[in-house]
Order: sequence, then C-alpha cells, then structure tokens
Amino acid sequence: MTRFQWSRILAALTLLVSLAFNCQGAEAFHYPNVEFLRLAPDAQLSPEEASAATGWQPLTNSSANFGYTRDTVWFRFNVPVDRQINLLEISYSHLDHVAFYLMENGEIAETTVTGDHYPFTSRPVLNRHFLFPFSANINTDQQILLEVKTTGTLQVPLTLWNAQTFFEHASIEEQIHAIYYGVLISVIFFNLFVFFALRENVYLFYVLSTLSYLLLIASLNGTAFQLLWPKSPELHSWTMLLSVPLVVIFTLLFSRSFLQLEQSGPILNRVALGFVAINAIMIAATGVLDYSSAIRLSVAVAIPSTLLLTIIGPLQWIRGNPQAGYYTIAWCALSVGSAITAANKAGFLPNSFITTYGMEIGSALQAVLLALALAARLNQERQEKVEAREAELKAMTARRSAELKLIENALHNSLTGLPNRTNFEMQVNDLIRRSPDTRHGIVVIHLNNLQSVTKTLGHQNSDLISELASKNANAIARQIPGIISLGQHNGRSFYTASLDLETLVCVVDADTSEHARRAVVRALDAIRSPVDYLGMQIPLNAQLGVAVSPAHGTDASSLIRRASIAESSERARERGIAYYTPSIDSYSASRLTMVSALQKALVNNELALHLQPKLDLRTSRISGVEALIRWPAREQPVPADEIITLAEQTGLIKPLTRWVLEQSLELRGRLLDSGHLLDLSVNISPNNLREPDFPIFVKRLMGAHLQHRGAIIFEVTETSMMQDPVNALKALNSLAYEGIPVSIDDFGSGYSSLSYIKQLPASEIKIDRSLITDLATREEDRVIVQTTINMCHSLGYQVVAEGVEDEATADLLKGMGCDMIQGYFLSRPLPLEQMLAWLSKRREAVTKQHAPG
Repeated sequence: MTRFQWSRILAALTLLVSLAFNCQGAEAFHYPNVEFLRLAPDAQLSPEEASAATGWQPLTNSSANFGYTRDTVWFRFNVPVDRQINLLEISYSHLDHVAFYLMENGEIAETTVTGDHYPFTSRPVLNRHFLFPFSANINTDQQILLEVKTTGTLQVPLTLWNAQTFFEHASIEEQIHAIYYGVLISVIFFNLFVFFALRENVYLFYVLSTLSYLLLIASLNGTAFQLLWPKSPELHSWTMLLSVPLVVIFTLLFSRSFLQLEQSGPILNRVALGFVAINAIMIAATGVLDYSSAIRLSVAVAIPSTLLLTIIGPLQWIRGNPQAGYYTIAWCALSVGSAITAANKAGFLPNSFITTYGMEIGSALQAVLLALALAARLNQERQEKVEAREAELKAMTARRSAELKLIENALHNSLTGLPNRTNFEMQVNDLIRRSPDTRHGIVVIHLNNLQSVTKTLGHQNSDLISELASKNANAIARQIPGIISLGQHNGRSFYTASLDLETLVCVVDADTSEHARRAVVRALDAIRSPVDYLGMQIPLNAQLGVAVSPAHGTDASSLIRRASIAESSERARERGIAYYTPSIDSYSASRLTMVSALQKALVNNELALHLQPKLDLRTSRISGVEALIRWPAREQPVPADEIITLAEQTGLIKPLTRWVLEQSLELRGRLLDSGHLLDLSVNISPNNLREPDFPIFVKRLMGAHLQHRGAIIFEVTETSMMQDPVNALKALNSLAYEGIPVSIDDFGSGYSSLSYIKQLPASEIKIDRSLITDLATREEDRVIVQTTINMCHSLGYQVVAEGVEDEATADLLKGMGCDMIQGYFLSRPLPLEQMLAWLSKRREAVTKQHAPG
C-alpha cells in the first residue's frame, strides 16, 4: 500500500474520531420521561386498554434495555408543550414490531405500525432508525404510546427531536459510517489484490474477516436493510444471524494463518479449530432454531471466541512470534469493542456512544493496524526472499566451485598431482575418436622396485620418492618426440599420468616417435635411471610396455591392459621395454580355460575348504575358524581372491557359495564331533546378497541344521557392501532376522559411509591386514588401529585383527584392547584333518600351561 493511500486512510480515521466526538457532543432536543408496561408475549391490548392498565413503571434512564426477551412492552410519555418537537427517534434498528400511537385528549390521533418484520417501506421515514413524525399541538394534551415486540434484544432508546435538528445531527453520524465503510472497503480491496497476486490464504482470510465485520456492522445499524434488501425482512434477519458466526470463523482462520499457529502454537491451533467448528455448527443451527434462541447462542459463542482471539496474541508475543505485536494491539481494540457491543446487546451495559459504536471503532482500528501488519509482513517476506535468493546464489557459486575442485581432484592423483587413470582414459578415448586412423602408442611405465623401497625406507619416504619419480618422468616424457600433452592443472603441464603409485603411463604419436628412435632411447634411459633422494641413488628398475592403436585395441582400457601385459613380459624384464604381441598374452586363453575348469571342479567336488583359526586375546583360547576356498587339483595354485573374482564375473558365484555353505556345515559338524565348539566364518559375495532367493536358501539350509544356528558367521567386505548398499542391507537384515551373525571384513581397506555401516546388523568388525602388517614399526598405523578399535567398541562391535604374523604385533593388539586375532602367527589355513590335529595340540599345550605346579 502506497504512502499516499496510508495518508488518506489515516486522515479518514482522524476525521472519523473528530466527527464521533462532535456527534457525541450534539445534544438531542429532549429525552422524555417514560413509563413502561411489561406484559406477557401473548398479551393483546388496545392502546386505550394499555393506557388504562395498572402496573406502569417509570423508566430510570433514557434508553430502555430489556435484553433478550419475547415480552410485549408498552411505553408512554407526554409530548412537551413545544411546537419545535415533531419527531420521535428509536435509535435501535432491530425491533420486529413497533406500533406508534399519538393520543390527543385520550383519543388516537395518529397510528403507524412498522418494524424489522415489515418491508423497509413501511417506515414513515426511510431511515435506518425508527423515526415517527407527528404534529405538535400545544392546545391539546398529547401523549405517545408505543407497543414493541421483538425476538432479539429489546432495546428502545427514545429521543424527541425537532426534525431539522435531527437530520443535521444524523448527517454527521452518517458521515462517520461512510468514513468507516470507506476505510474497510479500501482495506478489503487492497488485500484482495494482494491475494490474487501472491495466492496466500492469509490475505483471503483477512478479506473475508473484514468483509464479515463490514456486513455485521451494516446489519447492526440497519444500513444493510435500508440499502441492500429493503423488501426482504427475512433476508435481513438471516444476515444478522449468519454474520456473527461468520465473523468469528474467518477471524479465527485468519489468526491461525497470520500467526502460523500450526508451527508456533499447536495447542492454540487446535483450540482455534475447535471454535471454528463450534461456530460452523451455529451456522447450521440457525436453520433449526428460532431467531431469539439462535441470536442468543451466536452471541454466547462469539464472546469466548473473541476472548480467545484476544489471548492468542499476547501468548504468541511472549513466545517471540514477530507478527504477534501488531496482532495483539489490533485484536485487543477489536475484542474490547466487540465485547462492549455484545454486552450491550445482551442488556449488561447501558446505551452510550461507546457501547453503541464500540465494535465499529474497534474494527476500524483493527483493520488499519492489521493492514499495516500485513504490509510489513509482505515487505519482510519480500526481503527474506531476496536474501534467500542471494544466499542461494552464493551457495550455488560455492557449490559449483567446490564441484569443479572435486572434479579436478577426482581426475588427478592426490600424491603425485598427475592425471589419474580416469582422466587418462577419457583423453585417450577422445584422441582415438577424433583420429581413428592415427597410430597412438600407449606407454606403461612400472616402477618394479618401489615395494622394496617401501619396506626398506618406510611408506613416508616411499611416497616422497614416488612423487619425485613422477616429476622426473613427466619432465623427461616432455622431450620425447611425438609426446601428446595431457593438459594442465594448478599451473603444471602434464605429459604422464598415474595409474597407481607404482605405474605411470603416457601417450605418443607412434609414427613420430618411431622416426626419432635415438631421442626415444635417450628418454627411456633417463626414465630408467636411479632417483636421487637425500644423496642416495634409489634404483626403481622401471619397465616399459607399449601397445599401439588401432592394431592392439581401439579403446584406452584395452590398450592399457595390453601395454601392461607387455611390461610384465620376459622381454621387458630383459631389455627394459617391450611391445605387445598376441604371443605373450596368455590371459584371455587361460581365463577361458580356467572358467571351464572351475565349472568342472564344482561338479566333480574338486574344490576344498581350509580353516584358519581365530584367537580370543582375553582368554587365549581359539574362539572360531574361517573357511577359505582352495583348489588343490590345480597344477598351479590359484589364489582364493582370483577364484572368487572369476566366479563373480562368470555367474558361478551362486552355485559356488551354496557349495561353500553346505561344506561349512559339514565341517563344523565334524568339529563338534571332535569336541571343538567353535564358530565358523564364511565369506559371502555381494552378488549373493543381490540374489532374491539367497535368504530363502539360507533359511532352509539352517533350518535343516539347527545345531549350527548362530554359529555360522557371514563375512562381507566393507567395500563390496557399498556397490549396492540398499539391497545388501535388506538381505543382511533378512538373514539377521533368521539368526545369522554378520561380520564386516577388510574394514579400513576402502571408502565407505560410517552412517551406513552403523545400519548393518553386524556384531563383528575385521580390521584389514594392510593396517596390521606394519603395526609394530609404523606409529601412524598404530594410531589408526587404536582409533578403529575404540570406535568399534563404542558402537558395540567385537574387533578381529587379520594378518597377524608375529608375537610383537599380537602383544600390541592385546594392549590396544583388540578382541581376537587371525593370521600366520597362529596358523596358515589348513585342511580339516590338519586343523583338528593343530587344535588338539594347542589344547594340550594350554592345559599344561594352566596345570597346577
């Protein structure tokens, strides 16, 4: 709302107050001395009978107010001997039946019958109040009789006027009402426009609330009957009945929305909704109850509703609701005005300017204050949206910067700073796509001696040497004819990439390099030269392998794989460099052969399970064993990891895992028969957890071997769980429900979410051997392991350390509070018979050690 509009409204309010005081100060010509006669509702008397009846009582004030009653009340008073007196005003608009009788010398001289149950045109003067003009005659004894009946509140404020004086006085009052209506209508239209612009319910509820007040006030003072439906007394009565509960309903709904009671005051919100429901019931009841009962109930319900609206504001203000200040002041004015008017209508307060116009004054103040509040709220919300948008833009900029940084870091090795495998493969694939006929040479450089350097000088020095070697290789590669740049990062130009800490790779234009053999040889010699580190000449024994596109492959992955095969060939070991040829690639053929052999081994039961013990460090007793797969019939030993990987890649993991589980139950049965009550751990592939029928198979299998329930532990690796965490968690929860214990294997070997690990139904954590191997010599490993043990214990897990190979490491782990250990320090994985013998021998040794004397 503009400043000009506000100035107009404030000027109007100032004029309204001024006129109100002027109106109040204008003296009526005469208040008659009135007597009244109160009769039963069904009493039927003629004016003569009423005048002659006994029981007349003097009226103690200028306004008769009998409250809600259906009695018939007669009034009589003498007309003053004054020619200027020629008009009687009853300044209350809601009387159903008013019969006016002018008596002269005891005879009826004039008769007029009107009221709210008659069309508006039945009134002798078309005014919202009841006006009865008469001819004053000083030569006769004039008396006025009034018969009044109504179903609402019976108020009869009587004033005798000179007609000209009255209309001068009434014009001032009409100006007050016009200004009041103008203020409310301006507020209504302004907030209606805001609602259509913003589509926020708070503005609609405010419009409906203010409109209801406008309708209520117009009905109370008779303006609605006069201007809107003068021919429909019934509609006038219905409007009066409905306007009270409608005001309360829309005011409550506005208050809930404006003060956001759903969030800031749930209890008050429920109370407000309760009153909304009660007033809605009142609307329905108006169609059943008579007018008198309905209007009484409406006012009775409106009073506590108004008090609730008065209480809500201060309560929310105390709780720190920023909108409650405006609300409290506004609704205090309205509530006080409404309560005064309601009490006046109920007959508890006498008629006066304040009691008569209390609701109008309060509603005008409320409308302006709440319009100010809504305007302030609108401005605040707009400012908040601007600030939120600015914050969002800043966050988006920061997020974009962080994403770019993450992308850059994701494409470069964190230690050497060189492009990593992903980066290199993307660039090579792009080169091949853009120039498919160009011969590109992929050169893999493997630092064979780096592991020996690590064992000799430690990981920290090894990392520094690896970083130095990568910088040297990058500088030397730059001089190779035909070398292709791999871009820049943080001001550095790159010509080599890092596949891992021991392997570098670069790409060259093969035709250009082959035509400059001497320069290439010099560069290769420089790459294979020892690295100068702290005055020491560190030989890294670099071996190079080369694969050329498109002859050896048309994608980066195939070329790197074949260059790596060439690098690991006998020729590379002899000469330092070798080109890929199909004759040295035994992997593809051997892999196909191995798949076929593994299928045959499963059918012919040629695989075996070896057992490796786990030692409880607290009791020094063997607490369990782990089943590890072996392939004894194979001429050349095949590592268990390779068997599992091959099975996963070829779909054999499902029958393989089922065979392992069945064999494990048989092995544990034999352990029990030999007197060894031990748990048995089995490794489970993540592929198994994705099988829909895997939990069902396990349930049936364990149901057939109840003696092993809770003793067969499923081990799942930390990193494998993260491949499909949702299905893995679902499967493990299903298994845990069936009583299958779960152990997290190789913990610390990869990256995973601790929040996800906490959700797993696991009871045991196995620390990866990579953190245990150098525990006795590396302080940082000890810190990591100790932290891991403490964390796992705090989460309720038992901790097993894998790869323990000496007594010193075992003692360190015991001192750190580790629960169990497993490794070559105890025993290598052994076949069942050998493990039974080992267990018996250890039992005898422990028994002798603890024997007395």
